[in-house]
Amino acid sequence: MVDEVVVRRAAETAWTVYHSTHAEVDVQDSRRCLLERRLHRRWEERESDPEELASFGLAYLHGLPSDEC
Repeated sequence: MVDEVVVRRAAETAWTVYHSTHAEVDVQDSRRCLLERRLHRRWEERESDPEELASFGLAYLHGLPSDEC
């Protein structure tokens, strides 16, 4: 079962760092939803701590093409 607290904490951390370095991205950008879904799947595949998930989330966000979001 997905531990919601771990996933939410990781998503919030990754999104906060990403948004602070990409001020042009709206707070409610669709990338945030994509990030949360990706982290849920990642957690289900392999349980991780919040820091590891946040790092994975940041890498995921940086790999998203900006013109498709």
